[in-house]
Amino acid sequence: MSAATATASMIQRKIDNQVCLLTFDRPDSGANIFDAATLQELNEHVDFIEKESSLRGLIIASAKKSIFIAGADLKTLLRQAQTGELRDFIAQGQRVFNRIAALKMPSVAAIHGAAAGGGYEVTLACDYRVGSDDPGTRIGLPETTLGLVPAWGGCTRLPRLIGAEKAAEVILKGKLYSAKDALKLGLVDEVGPRDQLLDLAKKKLSAGKRSAAGKPSPYPLSEREADSPPRAGGGKRTGNAAPARALEAIKKTLTDSIDESLKREPDAIVDLGKTESTQNLIRNFFLAEKYKKGTSRGPVKKVAHAAVIGAGVMGSGIAQWLSSRGVTVILRDISRELVDRGLANIEKIYSDAVKRHRLTEEKAKQGRARIVASTAPMELRDVQFVIEVVSEKMEIKTEIFRELSMQAGPKTIVATNTSALSVSALADCTVAPERVVGLHFFNPVSRMKLV
Repeated sequence: MSAATATASMIQRKIDNQVCLLTFDRPDSGANIFDAATLQELNEHVDFIEKESSLRGLIIASAKKSIFIAGADLKTLLRQAQTGELRDFIAQGQRVFNRIAALKMPSVAAIHGAAAGGGYEVTLACDYRVGSDDPGTRIGLPETTLGLVPAWGGCTRLPRLIGAEKAAEVILKGKLYSAKDALKLGLVDEVGPRDQLLDLAKKKLSAGKRSAAGKPSPYPLSEREADSPPRAGGGKRTGNAAPARALEAIKKTLTDSIDESLKREPDAIVDLGKTESTQNLIRNFFLAEKYKKGTSRGPVKKVAHAAVIGAGVMGSGIAQWLSSRGVTVILRDISRELVDRGLANIEKIYSDAVKRHRLTEEKAKQGRARIVASTAPMELRDVQFVIEVVSEKMEIKTEIFRELSMQAGPKTIVATNTSALSVSALADCTVAPERVVGLHFFNPVSRMKLV
C-alpha cells in the first residue's frame, strides 16, 4: 500500500499499511518539548486518528538524535505558575493524553533519546513502550527535583503499570534510567537497536489493545514506603514539598478510579507551582543550563581554595561538595571529635556516590585528598572563599566573624550559611563588611542543587 504523508510544524504524520506514525520533530531545535502549540497540534492529530476507521494502530516516535521528548516547556510552567494560569496548561495536556489512552486501536511509543517528565507521560498513555539501547536513551519522571509532581498522568498510570512501590521510587527520586534499567523496572516493555525500533513497535501493535490501564495498582506500598518518602528528592527540611505531595497522590491512586486520580494531579502541581521553593528550583534549572552552555553573564573566576568553618552535617556536606569539584578545602571545628565526625560524613557521601556510579573510586580518592581538617586556626590569606556553618547563635557567629576578618586575605569572600540571622549584623563585626555574604545551602548539599 502506498504511504501518505501530512506534515505539521511540530509533528509529522505518516500513514503506512494502516498504521499511523506520529514523529515529533520541533523545527530549529535539537529537542522536542510540550508547549501549548505542540499539545494543540497533537490534539488535532488525535482528531484525525479517531475519525480514520481504517487505522489499526498508532506509533509515537521522535526524529531527534538524542531527545525523544524532554517534557513540558519549563518557561511556560514557570510563567504560568507565577500568573495563576498553570491549571489550564496542565488540563490541556491531560485531555490530549487521555484521548490517546482511550483510542480503540493499540498504541506504541518508540523511545529513542531522553524521555523525561511529560515526554515519558505521553508514552504511559500508550499501550506499549519500546526503547532503543542507545546510551542517550534515558527515561524517567524528574518533576519532584524541580518541586513539581507528574500531572499528565504519571502519578496515576505508572503505579498501575509497575506497582505503587516501584512507582514511588521512580517518581520520588526523580532519576532518569538507562533503557536497560528501565526495562528491569517495567518502564518499557522491550529494548532493541535504534534501527529496529519501529519494527519492534509494529510487532507490539499486533498484540492488540491493553485493557488493564484503568485498574488500581496490583502492588500496594510497603509500610516503609507508605510512612515516609525517600529523601532523594528533598522534603520538608529542604522546603521542597513535591516528594511528599507525590507520595500522597500515589497512595490515593491505590483505591481511586483512574478518573478520580487524574483529576487530583492538577491540584497538586498548581499548589506546588505557587511556592517560592518550586519557582526557585525551576529558575535554578535554567541557571544550570546557562552555566553548562557557557552563556552565563560575565567571566567566571574559578574558586581553587576554600575553607569551611564548622564540621557538622551541613559543613562537612559543603566541604565534600566543594572538594568533589576540584576545590581544596580547609575544614575547621573546635574539637577533634567534631572534625572526625565530619570526616566520617564526607567518607559516607563519597562511598555512596561510588556505589551509585556517580563517581569513580579514583575521582572519590582525589576528592578526599583535597580536604585538610584541623581544630586549630590556619592561614587563610590564600583562601578565596570561607563559609561559616556553625550553630545558629549570634554570639558564636559574631566571634567567628571577628576572627575570620583578621585571618582572611584582602580579597577573600566570607560567607555565612545562616538561614535566619542578620547577615548585615555579622558583616558589621568585620573590617571589610562589603566582602561578607549570605550563602545558604539546602540539605543534603550533595543532592539539592539549590543555594
